[in-house]
Amino acid sequence: MEFKMKLTDEQLGILNGERGETLAKVMETLVRFGDVFGAEKLVPVTHKQGHLVTSFGIGLLKPLFRTMDELIAAGLKAEGGFTVDPRPIDYDNVKCNPLNKLVFSKIMYSRQADYEAQLAKVGLRDRDAFTCTCYLPETGNVPKKGDVLSWAESSAVVYANSVLGARCNRNSGMLDLFGSVVGFVPYFGLLTDEGRKASWKVYVKTSEKPEAQVLGSAIGMKVVEDVPYVYGLDKFLGSELTDDVTAYLKDFGAATASNGAVGLYHIDGLTPEAKEQGESLILDDAKTYVIDDAELERVYRSYPVMWKDPAAKAKLCFIGCPHLTYAQLVGWTKAIRAALSKAGRRKVALRTVLCTSPGVAKKFRATPMYKELTATGATLTSICPLMYTNNPLTKGTPIATNSNKLRTYSVARYYLDADMLRVIAGLEVK
Repeated sequence: MEFKMKLTDEQLGILNGERGETLAKVMETLVRFGDVFGAEKLVPVTHKQGHLVTSFGIGLLKPLFRTMDELIAAGLKAEGGFTVDPRPIDYDNVKCNPLNKLVFSKIMYSRQADYEAQLAKVGLRDRDAFTCTCYLPETGNVPKKGDVLSWAESSAVVYANSVLGARCNRNSGMLDLFGSVVGFVPYFGLLTDEGRKASWKVYVKTSEKPEAQVLGSAIGMKVVEDVPYVYGLDKFLGSELTDDVTAYLKDFGAATASNGAVGLYHIDGLTPEAKEQGESLILDDAKTYVIDDAELERVYRSYPVMWKDPAAKAKLCFIGCPHLTYAQLVGWTKAIRAALSKAGRRKVALRTVLCTSPGVAKKFRATPMYKELTATGATLTSICPLMYTNNPLTKGTPIATNSNKLRTYSVARYYLDADMLRVIAGLEVK
């Protein structure tokens, strides 16, 4: 094949089939991908544990299953293992009627068990590795600053780049696995110093701490795939990456990545590179975006209500997309109990599902807080709510969420956190 980038002797040997035909095809795919984006070379993946975005066994993905079989037949697997996005279904904790269950198990995710068996053979770490927040300590796939990754999942990539200071492009499904299998990724974009420079200066001038999901949404829609450098959040977040701050940035980043295509942001005086390099990260011709109370309100009011009956009452709500941290799970449990008490209720007014990683769920279930949560009628799961809403039969169910990512990719209606609590408590939302 013809290619533009410069390869080492080792990489050329792999490309020429010295380590087998299948690995040569994996390498060729990465080289062609890199050439499209002008990559000058391939660089080693230094954080060996990967993260895959494709966690669902949709029967139509026959090319995916064939590729996995070919990797398995060749004895190839990710050297450091990998975590993967959440499972799509959990009938014990996210119950559905028989017809919905039939569509889920026999039509949509008919190959789930087969696909999970394939994942195990190519390097899936364990059965508790299904989460979009792999970087949390309870899952333990935590890169160091400067590490080069081969990950996909937009919310995980933007977190790793921004909060941890690792380096990863927004890869697609299978490219994430290929990079982990061969041990190299193309050097371009967010892997380079120049590609991590900010082309937007964003000034947050709100009177109160902005809702993470709305602020991220506003920035994502404005800068799209560019890198923003954000001023003004130190007033609300401080200068240290505490558990509460990283949880905020998790949700903020997920909204920038789903409402736009942001793969990296810098927060002045807070995120690692902004602390070290400051305004030298900003390009000379950077554009400016000012976000005040009126701008946040404009963005929030622009979200369409896509329910079949916009005046309907929600019948199901999902909290935790991306998956909740342990502190967030504790916080939501307390907040739900307080909202119900204030409304004079013992039970939630609609099916309420909190989503978190298997590791966080296991930790939480070992505490008295778990019984306090389930006593309200709410349930805890580790599924991906987006995968649940992909079932066409769920489109007629009015679903509420506080996740801008879920709102963007489904017909779920977005509510601010305070309004979400009112919905859960059966109160009117103004």
